Amino acid sequence: MAMSEPVTTATFSCTAFMGSRRIASGPLPEVAVAVKELVDRDQISPVLVFDDETSEVVDLDLRGTAEQVRRHAEGLAASRGVRAPEPGQDAAEPAGPRGPGRPRLGVVAREVTLLPRHWQWLGSQPGGASAALRRLVDEARRTHAGRDRVRRAQEAAYRFMSAMAGDEPGFEEATRALFAGNLAVFDALVEPWPPDVRDHARKLAAPALLP
Repeated sequence: MAMSEPVTTATFSCTAFMGSRRIASGPLPEVAVAVKELVDRDQISPVLVFDDETSEVVDLDLRGTAEQVRRHAEGLAASRGVRAPEPGQDAAEPAGPRGPGRPRLGVVAREVTLLPRHWQWLGSQPGGASAALRRLVDEARRTHAGRDRVRRAQEAAYRFMSAMAGDEPGFEEATRALFAGNLAVFDALVEPWPPDVRDHARKLAAPALLP
């Protein structure tokens, strides 16, 4: 009997702040345990944990022992840690023989609404409508990969800045510089911010800013 290869997932990395101070950064289970230890000693200062890719706030369950917190975080990381493949990369294929007529990659069926002329054109393409749509999406992802990276960086930086620096001086101006891609202005405006907040904002914004 052939043995299937173990399935691996991308590391779910995050950064935790207690107030304006960065207290931990790395894989979610390790950050969760570090946050648990600090929160047990300091019940007053607020803690926020951010997804390093999107800056979405991650809700941790800090109840129980450190090991229980770690196990909960591992489950959360497993459910959220699989990232979409970059353009030109395919998702991992399931092990085992392919069924007849099934595509090599796992697919998700969803409704697509098009005009008759669109369906007629898609149906005339090699492999039929589904294969043609997949090719079109892959081509668009490759074509706009750079623009999409900039947009994702802008959104992540803005989300973090709004949560952590909304009351800091120059916030509105820094936001405008972020979406204008102006590195010099952005750096100058965030310079007076708390060091850990400033540095994390700069890291997130870097792909969207031009020298």
